[in-house]
Amino acid sequence: MIIRKRLTAGVGILLATLTAGLGTALPAAADEAPAKASPKVELVLDVSGSMRTRDIDGQSRMTAAKQAFNEVLDAVPEQVELGIRTLGADYPGDDRKVGCKDTKQLYPVGPLDRTEAKTAVATLAPTGWTPIGPALLGAADDLEGGDSTRRIVLISDGEDTCGPLDPCEVARDIAARGIHLVIDTLGLVPNAKIREQLTCIAEATGGTYTAVQHTDELSGRVKQLVDRAAEPVVTPVATEGADSCSSAPQLKPGLYTDREKFGQHRWYRVDVLPGQELRASVSVFADRAVNNDYGVLMRALTVHGREIVRGSESGTGRTDAISSGLRYPKPDVDGSDSDKPAAETVCLQLSNSFSAPASVKTSPGMPVELTVDLVDAPDAPADVAAFGLGRGWWLLGVLVLTGLVAGLVFGWISRWRVAVWRTN
Repeated sequence: MIIRKRLTAGVGILLATLTAGLGTALPAAADEAPAKASPKVELVLDVSGSMRTRDIDGQSRMTAAKQAFNEVLDAVPEQVELGIRTLGADYPGDDRKVGCKDTKQLYPVGPLDRTEAKTAVATLAPTGWTPIGPALLGAADDLEGGDSTRRIVLISDGEDTCGPLDPCEVARDIAARGIHLVIDTLGLVPNAKIREQLTCIAEATGGTYTAVQHTDELSGRVKQLVDRAAEPVVTPVATEGADSCSSAPQLKPGLYTDREKFGQHRWYRVDVLPGQELRASVSVFADRAVNNDYGVLMRALTVHGREIVRGSESGTGRTDAISSGLRYPKPDVDGSDSDKPAAETVCLQLSNSFSAPASVKTSPGMPVELTVDLVDAPDAPADVAAFGLGRGWWLLGVLVLTGLVAGLVFGWISRWRVAVWRTN
């Protein structure tokens, strides 16, 4: 009997211990953050016949590229999934149709086996054409899937030889997919036409162009770009502005991307609570040739169309991007939270005055990056929007008042001079 009681008590204690352990272990497991997706990078290497040229530190461009690749592969961060694609590596003939399809994935995007990747690179020899456009399309497909950051690093020594598929248009189409893929380009030849094409490819996706003429410059820049892909960044959310506020997408604090054509108006909506300040900024990237004299305007309006506040910026020459922003503080209201009014819907209108020669394509629209943030408003907002009038109305009122006072003073002085003249 005593043994049975002791056995029952022991089982009870064991069950209580297990229950307590599970009770503490389960919440800890639930609190664990989901693993972040690994960033993906694909190196796209030009292996066309011109890479035989010996003008980089006394060796061929191909030899310099291989040496740089070996150094880069040794330094790739563990969390980065890396792949390698080639263009012009296999077909040595003169058939343009065949040569312009000569691109393949040399090493698949995934966890890196450094020895295997180096062995694959060592087999390359300068061979054929320069199908940059098809190679970029292939690389974009290689990087599809998942929510991780994605980056293409293109190393080339020449222009695309496979028109009419313009690689700059290909880059714009890739950007228009909304997959947040960045293309960085490196040029091995200081040629104006090559630089123009590679710059256009990079700018279309928010990437960079770098001219390199030495092996250490090439390896150093590629390492830097691969490391940049591994850094935690805010991933923009693709959105599509509407033609009116009533049908505009509702935005929360964050970073957004869109496209806007020349002279187009795009609308977005943000809810602002009492005691909050809306901060919005926008950058429009001129990814093609545009005429001089242009501007970007961002307006905040009520749902009834009354302007609250605005921000604008203008330019007179070619720039990569033009930005503007605004702030709208909404005063807090005394009382309990239950007594406070509901959030105010603020309509954000984005406009631009870009124009371009008739030969420039207007579709797809120019890349737009929009940042929305909601912070605590100051205790006593000094912004004129807090009093219900936009900055334009206040300026007009000041001008009217100034004109009225100036008119009265001028009239008084004139009458005084006439009176003095008559007296004398």
